[in-house]
Amino acid sequence: MKRVITYGTFDLLHYGHINLLRRAKALGDYLIVVLSSDAFNWNEKHKKCYFSYEERKQLIEAIRYVDLVIQETSWEQKVSDVREYHIDTFVMGDDWEGKFDFLREYCEVVYLSRTPEISTTQIKTDLNYMGGK
Repeated sequence: MKRVITYGTFDLLHYGHINLLRRAKALGDYLIVVLSSDAFNWNEKHKKCYFSYEERKQLIEAIRYVDLVIQETSWEQKVSDVREYHIDTFVMGDDWEGKFDFLREYCEVVYLSRTPEISTTQIKTDLNYMGGK
């Protein structure tokens, strides 16, 4: 069985997220999504999520491509996750290109192109703009 892992916040879930998860799953048999905790998002990424960790987890677990959701609490946990879950392929969006190449010592690293016309940041910007009218 080929195991794939990806990481993210997945707030305001949209079709770009679904495309990433579908393509990640196509690289193997078992997809693990490591979902950033609320504390990690706020303290390390300086992001405030609309949905709580538990709400985002429920959404991600409902996606047919996803086999397991675990929590991300630190930047440093990637090596231990890859080893503990016997990961064959680590997948991230290409906006992170090169940032996780150090994991090549443990598994294949793949950067997938993003869906160009959609992002959570763009959704938040558009909604803020629309609210100002």
